[in-house]
Amino acid sequence: MTAIDHTAFARLESEGRLLNPVLKGPTHKPGRFGFRGELALKFTPSTAGEKRPPELAVDQVISTTREGEPTIALFAAYLLSFDYAGVLADVLGETLSPEGKYFLFCNNIPLDRKFRLALGGATFHIVPIDEATVYNELLELLKIDKTDLKKLDTAGKQDFVADKAARFSASWPFLTYEEALAIMGPVRNPGENRPV
Repeated sequence: MTAIDHTAFARLESEGRLLNPVLKGPTHKPGRFGFRGELALKFTPSTAGEKRPPELAVDQVISTTREGEPTIALFAAYLLSFDYAGVLADVLGETLSPEGKYFLFCNNIPLDRKFRLALGGATFHIVPIDEATVYNELLELLKIDKTDLKKLDTAGKQDFVADKAARFSASWPFLTYEEALAIMGPVRNPGENRPV
C-alpha cells in the first residue's frame, strides 16, 4: 500500500497544503498515489492556534506521483489568475520535473490563447478556461471519451487521466512569464452574478 510519506506529496502534506480532498490515497496502479482537491499557496496568519482558510489556494487540483519518486508526474489545477503561476511553481519547488505533465487552466487568459511556459525547471501547459471545470477541460484536451470512465471510481479515473496525460504533447508556442503576464486579462470576481 503506497503511503503519502514515500511520495513527492510528503512535504506538501506535512505543510498542511493538501486541502479538501476528493482523493488522497493510492490509486489502482501499483505505486501510484493520487490527490484531487485544493492546494494552499499562502496561509492566513492564525491566532491562538485556530485553523483558517488559506489566503491563496488553487482549486480543482488533479495530481499523481509514484512511490519513491521525488517529483510529481501529473499536476492540473484551476487558477483564477495566471499571476498565481509563479507562486504555485515556488510552492511545488523540488517536486517539479522536466518529465512531468503540468496543466494550468487560467480564468484570465484570452480564450484563443494556449501556450507553454518554463517555470521551476518544468514545462507548464497554459490553457484558458471560462465556466467549465478542470476535469472536463482536461478530458477534452487529452481526448478522453467520458464513456470510457463511466464504470471507474475516482482512483480509476485518476489512473486513466494520468496514463493519457503521460503521452500528451503539444507544439504550442513558448512564452516567457513576462509575455504571459502582458496578455492576461483582469481577474474575475468569483462571487459576481451569483444568487445570494
